[in-house]
Amino acid sequence: MKPGSFTQLYTQLVFAVKHRKALLTKEIRPQVFSYMGGIINDLGHKTIIVNGVSDHVHLFFGMNPKVSISDTVHDIKRSTSIFINDNRLSNFQFKWQDGYGAFSYSRSHIDNVFKYIQNQEQHHKKEKFRTEYIRFLKKFDIEFEERFLFDFFD
Repeated sequence: MKPGSFTQLYTQLVFAVKHRKALLTKEIRPQVFSYMGGIINDLGHKTIIVNGVSDHVHLFFGMNPKVSISDTVHDIKRSTSIFINDNRLSNFQFKWQDGYGAFSYSRSHIDNVFKYIQNQEQHHKKEKFRTEYIRFLKKFDIEFEERFLFDFFD
């Protein structure tokens, strides 16, 4: 980083599992989420929390401005797919769906975003992933076409 360059960038990524059968089961989530956090840190970002449910993940981190969001997503998806498949953590070929959502927050939102991501299991007993994702897109005033959204499992 050059002298006089300072950043404070907090990003939440959301992306989805590709095949319904190759889900993120409760048994593999801790290992996979820990692995994702390691990838985030290896890219020079600072992991705040990684969590999710069987069909999608939320990753929240302090962003290294030298690494693009698209490169970050690419590295996380590629590495975790290889990790899951090489370690036979799924009975099926594991892949992520194309695409992702990236949402930025100010420092004052860290605690609320952390708690939200931490409580994904409870949250998704009340709200389906599709509803949640569309709510995020609308909240952040992101234009979208339904046909380009994830293939939701509900």
